[in-house]
Amino acid sequence: MNATSRNIADLAGRLLLAALFLVAGLGKLGAYAGTQAYMASKGVPGALLPLVIALELGGGALILAGLWTRAAALALAAFSVLAAAIFHANFADQMQQILFLSDVAIAGGFLLLAANGAGAWSVDARRTGKSNGGAS
Repeated sequence: MNATSRNIADLAGRLLLAALFLVAGLGKLGAYAGTQAYMASKGVPGALLPLVIALELGGGALILAGLWTRAAALALAAFSVLAAAIFHANFADQMQQILFLSDVAIAGGFLLLAANGAGAWSVDARRTGKSNGGAS
């Protein structure tokens, strides 16, 4: 893969991962009370919802920009695994099993991003002067 193709793939990958969390965070803002009730039904205090929204919106924005990418990717990977375990661990329900595996796969994508950095077309690369996205 040449450098331009890799840069496009890095940017597109970040965009696709970020989009999920940006849309989810905005959706939780639009359905705040319902989301709090759903969280409470799973044993998660609804008071944590502002932190969840901040992580989804803030983490999504950081991933999209490629700023502090490694730290944001690790936080979103942990969040994805935790969400899978809390909200989608009913393996008797095939849909919940698919959602669990989807969350785990997303975490895998974030771990790859944490390991490899944001790529050359990122704020991290400009900030550090490194073409691999630099350390965050």
